[in-house]
Amino acid sequence: MSQPAATRLDGRTVFVTGGAGFIGSALIRHLLDETQARVVNIDKLTYAANLASIPQGEGHPRYRFEKIDICDRAAIANAFARHRPDAVFNLAAESHVDRSITGPDDFIQTNVVGAFVMLQAALAHWQALPEAERKTFRFIQISTDEVFGSLGETGLFSETTPYAPNSPYAASKAASDHLARAWRETYGLPTIVTNCSNNFGPYHFPEKLIPHIIIRALAGETLPVYGDGGNIRDWLYVEDHARALALVLERGAPGECYNIGARCERRNIDVVGAICDLLDKARPHAAGARRRLITFVPDRPGHDRRYAIDPSKIERELGWRAQHSFEDALARTVHWYCENESWWRAILARGYKAERLGLVKETAG
Repeated sequence: MSQPAATRLDGRTVFVTGGAGFIGSALIRHLLDETQARVVNIDKLTYAANLASIPQGEGHPRYRFEKIDICDRAAIANAFARHRPDAVFNLAAESHVDRSITGPDDFIQTNVVGAFVMLQAALAHWQALPEAERKTFRFIQISTDEVFGSLGETGLFSETTPYAPNSPYAASKAASDHLARAWRETYGLPTIVTNCSNNFGPYHFPEKLIPHIIIRALAGETLPVYGDGGNIRDWLYVEDHARALALVLERGAPGECYNIGARCERRNIDVVGAICDLLDKARPHAAGARRRLITFVPDRPGHDRRYAIDPSKIERELGWRAQHSFEDALARTVHWYCENESWWRAILARGYKAERLGLVKETAG
C-alpha cells in the first residue's frame, strides 16, 4: 500500500536538476502535491525551461529555486553544502534529438560533463554524511530508451538490453548512465538509473512531436511528419512518469536500473491523426478536417524505427503501473493545450520558431 501524502518523504530534502524542464517540473509538481519532501529546483533556465510550469512553486514553504548550471562545479558544491540533500534526481539535459544533430556540443557538455560534475559533488557530500544518512541517500540518473538504439518489428527493451545509441543525444545520455553505474561500482555512491519511453502531457515545450502538432493544428498550419510516418514510439504520460520516479526514490535499490513505460506503442502518423481528430471535435476548423494538413517531410538522419519498453521490473518490484491509457492521456493533453494557450503563446512570443532542425550538412573535402 502507498503511504499517505502526509508522511511520504517527510523531512527529506530532494534536489531536482532540470526542474524547470518538462519532466523535471512534473516531478516537482508531484513531490509538492503528493509528498512532504523539501524540493530544491536546480536549473540554468535554457530556452526550453519554464518556471511557469510549476504554478504552485511560488511562495511554497517546501520549494526553493536555484539558478545554477550543473557544469558549474563551485556553484553545485555550494548548493550541496547549503541544502544538504538526502537525494538527487538528475534530469538536467539537452533532450531534442534534432538539435543534437545540428549542434552536439551542448549535449556533450550538459549531459556528460554535467552528469560528471553532479556525481562528483554528490560523492563528496555522501562521503561526509553520518552512516545512517549514507544508507538512505540516493542519486537517481534519469535517462531514455533511446540509449538502446532501434528495435525491429518485435521485442522489447529490458534493463539488460545492450546500449546501442544512434544519435548524439542518445550517445550523451548513454555516457551519463555509464558514469552513474561506474560511480556506484567504483566509489559505492548509491546510484539508480531509470530509462523511460517518450513522455508527453501538459507543459511540454513545443519543439516535441505532440505539442508541436497540437499548436500547428490549432493554427491551421501544415503538420510535418518524418519519412513515411511509420516510426513507432512507446508513449508515457508525464504524470505517470513522475509517480514512478518518486517510487524509485522511496523503494528502489541502489545499483539497479528500472525501465519506465506504459505499453503504449503507436506509429507517429497515428498519433498525429489522433490529435487531428480530437481537435476537430474540440475546436472545429472552418476549412475542414485537420488530417488534410498532414505533410510528409524528409526523414531525420539515424531515425530509430521503433522503441518499446518492458516495464515488468518496476511493476513487479516497486508496485508501479501507468494509470492512464494513451487515448485518455492524449485527450487530457490536447484539452490542456486548448485551455492553456497563454502558457505556450508566451513561448512563441519569446521568439521560439518551429524550424526544421536535424538535417546533416555535407562538408567539402
